[in-house]
Amino acid sequence: MRTWATPLTIGSFVLMAATGLLLFFEWNTGLTTIAHQWFSWLFLIGVAGHLTINFRPLKNHLKSGWGRASIALFAAILVASLFSWGQVTGPQLERPIMEALVDAPLSVLAELTQRQPESLLRGLEANGISAATDDTVAAVAVKNKVGINRLLGQIFLPERKTAHADVR
Repeated sequence: MRTWATPLTIGSFVLMAATGLLLFFEWNTGLTTIAHQWFSWLFLIGVAGHLTINFRPLKNHLKSGWGRASIALFAAILVASLFSWGQVTGPQLERPIMEALVDAPLSVLAELTQRQPESLLRGLEANGISAATDDTVAAVAVKNKVGINRLLGQIFLPERKTAHADVR
C-alpha cells in the first residue's frame, strides 16, 4: 500500500494546493475548478491509504495534547464553515442565478448581454441551434439536444468557441 498511497497523497496534494491557490486568486479559467473538485477524491483515497499505513503513529500522535488540539481546531473550523454567518457568498448565489438564466426567455438574455434578440438568435443559429425569442435556455437545450452550459456560453461568451459536451 505504501508504494501507491504516499505518491498519490503527495501528487494529489500538489494538485489541490496549486488549483486551490488559483481558485483563491480567482484565476479559474479552463478546467481549474473541475480539476480541483474531482481530483480531490484522489487526495482522499491517498490520505486514507496513508492513514491506514500509519495508523499506529497516528494513534500515538492523538494521545498528545498537540494531536488532540489540532483535530479539535480543524473540526471546529469545519463546523464553522458550514454556516454563512450572515454573509451572502458566491456559491449561495450561483444556483438561483443559474436557474433564473435557464428559465428566462432568450429575449431577456439578449437584453442582459446588450444585444438585439435577432442578433442573439443569429449567433445561436450559426452554431446549429434553432430557437425563438420567447424560448427559454432549458427549452432550447431539450429541443436541440445540447448542454445548458454550452448554450449559456454561446449567449454570454459569443466570441469563444464552446465545447459540445457541456452538461447542466
